Amino acid sequence: MLVLSRKKNESIVINDSITLVVVEIRGDKVRLGIEAPKDVSVHRKEIHDAIKNSQRNSEKRRPEAVLS
Repeated sequence: MLVLSRKKNESIVINDSITLVVVEIRGDKVRLGIEAPKDVSVHRKEIHDAIKNSQRNSEKRRPEAVLS
């Protein structure tokens, strides 16, 4: 894992297309602004995990294709 230090209003660029900006630091919370292309999904980790779990559960309920 790469760990970087940033101050308020400083940025990190990922792959020339995603920019993270430290918008605010208040106590132990950091607010980030994220600029990304529309085709890139951006979610908090707990939301991402819930989406993945939901997808896995729906795949388990789906009947397998019958090969003939």
